[in-house]
Amino acid sequence: MSNKLSATLALAKDLIARPSVTPEDKGCQELMIKRLQAIGFKIEKLRFGDVDNFWARRGNKGPLIAFAGHTDVVPTGPASNWKYPPFEPTVEGDLLYGRGTADMKGSLAAMVVGCENFVSQYPNHNGSIAFLITSDEEGPSINGTVKVVEHLQKRNEKMDYCLVGEPSSSNKVGDIVKNGRRGSLNGKLIIHGTQGHVAYPHLADNPFHKATPALTELCAQSWDNGNEFFPPTSFQISNVNCGTGVSNVIPGTLEVLFNFRFSTEVTAEELKKRVHELFNKYELNYTIEWTLSGQPFITAQGELVSAVQVAVKEVAGYKTTLSTTGGTSDGRFIAPTGTQVVELGPLNATIHKVDECVSINDLDKLTTMYEVILRELLINKT
Repeated sequence: MSNKLSATLALAKDLIARPSVTPEDKGCQELMIKRLQAIGFKIEKLRFGDVDNFWARRGNKGPLIAFAGHTDVVPTGPASNWKYPPFEPTVEGDLLYGRGTADMKGSLAAMVVGCENFVSQYPNHNGSIAFLITSDEEGPSINGTVKVVEHLQKRNEKMDYCLVGEPSSSNKVGDIVKNGRRGSLNGKLIIHGTQGHVAYPHLADNPFHKATPALTELCAQSWDNGNEFFPPTSFQISNVNCGTGVSNVIPGTLEVLFNFRFSTEVTAEELKKRVHELFNKYELNYTIEWTLSGQPFITAQGELVSAVQVAVKEVAGYKTTLSTTGGTSDGRFIAPTGTQVVELGPLNATIHKVDECVSINDLDKLTTMYEVILRELLINKT
């Protein structure tokens, strides 16, 4: 076990030391590629726009299980606010500090080392193993996983299973795994009025006053009741902008940004239709710009979920909980192809925060969990 821990920790530190703020990769992928080539993976580098991606595959038969992840990280903010420099990985006790330790360079290291250990034990394994790695997950997600998936689809190369290394865990590694995600629909609403002097309201048309009843009703709506996998769809206003900044001018426009996190009980088109019907009822002069960030997806009980459950129980000794909470992930680009997708990674308590850190022991356990999943899917079930 100590050797596995040492190998995973060493690779994680090498990755974290590279300041790969999105969409930069800074050599992280090349580091992974060299390790994967050494154990028989064929590499395909795929650069789209300013984004580096790669697809690596070992084997040419099914079933195909892919590890998916990203080498880019979010900005650190002022480095002076950190306990240790964010791109100088530092060990204190059982914790490894640095930007990307949990999201998700620790997972990447565990994936690579887990594969190395598995291939060493089963060099002639059944099926195939792949890696889908991007540097465009924390950014706009335009030239990353979605483009690689399109590239694979054009040549009819399909993943049967995909394990995403996003930090899914809550209190203990593997206690929560994501077997789906809610959809995300954004709206930019502009209510048009007429600017004027507050002393002459009859010569103006205040968009805030006119929009308030409609927005109040919108916030009070029940969109669906959810289901066994998803909580009810939620609606949240995230930003409101109105006025010129002075007290004597009636504003001419009201801008509202809002978001739906929606279940499989409702579609994006149905949500749009209901919003438009509501605003039309109030006879408002408005425009809405819609952006669909991702459709909801679910991976029900099956081979991948079962393999993950076995791995967590065998390595950690407790039963994992299936969940669809949280934000979006690149799994939303992979699931629509018919691939079973599950997210399993370290604790998410410090992701995107100052002093991001991960338990070294958890990285070791995660490495072994990935090994067990490979064993369950490519040795025990084929």
